[in-house]
Amino acid sequence: MPRTVNPSDFQDKRKEVPDNEYARTIPCNQLSVSAPFHWLSLGLHDFIRMPFISAFYGFCFMLAAVGIVLLVQWQGTHLVVMPSLVVYMLIGPFLALGLYDASWEREKGHNASLLHSMKAIGRNSTSQWTFAVFLAIAMIFWMRIAALLHVLYPSVEGAPLTEFLPFLITGSVVGFVLACIVFSVSAFSIPLMMERRVDIMTAVFSSFNAVKSNIPAMIVWAGLICGGILIGFATYGIGMLFTMPILGYGTWHAYHATIKKKH
Repeated sequence: MPRTVNPSDFQDKRKEVPDNEYARTIPCNQLSVSAPFHWLSLGLHDFIRMPFISAFYGFCFMLAAVGIVLLVQWQGTHLVVMPSLVVYMLIGPFLALGLYDASWEREKGHNASLLHSMKAIGRNSTSQWTFAVFLAIAMIFWMRIAALLHVLYPSVEGAPLTEFLPFLITGSVVGFVLACIVFSVSAFSIPLMMERRVDIMTAVFSSFNAVKSNIPAMIVWAGLICGGILIGFATYGIGMLFTMPILGYGTWHAYHATIKKKH
């Protein structure tokens, strides 16, 4: 339930509010544009220090990517790509949870274990499942928008490039806007829900605020993530063995560097 607003809250804007308050925004730090490269280097360090855990989760991500590629080849159509990506959006956050937990354990000076990282799925599972479903719904919505935009696709075979421009421009703009929204609300939501057990709205608001407040750094970080995923699919999933664990660990370090810690 939302808390009751007291007049004293407006007199002291620095007043600390408990983490279990519903739908609030946790403040963020200001980041330099080079910060994402530091997160990536920390992720690589964790990858080297935890080879068994890295290999396990990297293999899981690889299997998911290979499954999508094989399904496309078997069906002989790219229409199955979007439904496969919906499934990927559902399982991806939970695989990433294990990587976040492993980095968190190392950060605390503990010995990270695969079993402990797998138990991270049980931390704040209600909010995490809700968020995974939200991502899947967002992907389905994206698919429906893409289908509607095909109205702009030229009906004549071999049409000149100028007739493709409305479809290409509109599709690119809509896709870019939706991608920015999804990235903004998901950049730090999952690790925030895992570590502090906050509700989904607090996680979404805090993530969106952090991305909005650090746009240059977030553009670089989004580019690195897209590059890692593209490398994974371009190598038929083999690259996922390396890129996804490194990006997963890096995301944890990005979260800790961006979202302000509790006092």
